[in-house]
Amino acid sequence: MRSEKEMYDLILGYANADENIRAVILNGSRANPNRKPDPFNDFDIVYLVRDLTPCKEKAYHKDFGEILVCERTDENELFEEHFPEFVCYLMQFADGNRIDLTVSSIDRWEVYCYGDRLSVVLLDKDNALPKLPEPNESTHYVKNPTERMFFDCRTEFWWVSPYVSKGLWRGQLLFAQTHMESCIRKMLLQMMKWYAGTLHGFDYSAGKCGDSLKDLLPADIWNGYLETFAACTEEDIWRALFKAGELFTELTKRTAKALGFTVTDEYDRRVTSFLKYTKDLPRNAKALDFHID
Repeated sequence: MRSEKEMYDLILGYANADENIRAVILNGSRANPNRKPDPFNDFDIVYLVRDLTPCKEKAYHKDFGEILVCERTDENELFEEHFPEFVCYLMQFADGNRIDLTVSSIDRWEVYCYGDRLSVVLLDKDNALPKLPEPNESTHYVKNPTERMFFDCRTEFWWVSPYVSKGLWRGQLLFAQTHMESCIRKMLLQMMKWYAGTLHGFDYSAGKCGDSLKDLLPADIWNGYLETFAACTEEDIWRALFKAGELFTELTKRTAKALGFTVTDEYDRRVTSFLKYTKDLPRNAKALDFHID
């Protein structure tokens, strides 16, 4: 595997040899002073150029090493994406290194210098870019929620929960699991982030998938969260759904108390009661006869 120095030499050497490239910016994890280095950290690189037109036809993936797999995301028919203002090559090399290369006009330098505080100028041929502040994670910090945000999260969690139970009753495991992972988990993770913020302050990053929360949350919360992941079986999704509701209820109480919010609805009790009713409902039922206690 090529070393970090070899990769930077390659990236900057390529830029120095091309007159069209006027500046190079590093974004992302390798610009993070708090990162824990490992061989899987991407090189998030931006080339700022005078003229973007020839770059649209340039095969950058052929110039940096043996490619394992490459994706160009500025022109993607599958996802119906078309971004004329930049070129983007995501390159995974056979030696394990990865470069996420964006090429854009030098006129758009502010987007790449100030859009993410994890930014470092590696090369500035014309001394045209400002001196950037020391990189930090502030653009990735968890935001202190407004009361409306808090209750919107709460409502979304309990609104979607019956979708999961409906899918399970119908025997539609993929429907149930998809809503569990794309909606329920998203709201549960959001409440966990806010709760961690009440414990440690909101000047922290939870990581892309919340991995940093392991060291910020009490063990009962973190271990409870791990229990909300389910195998794609009816029994296990039911188990995970009820566990998620139980955990969300506890997080809601702790977070609301810390933020001074008052919870007056009874979504936890009422929706959970409906979920239990659905779980016990015979598969040949023609109508619902649910009553809130």
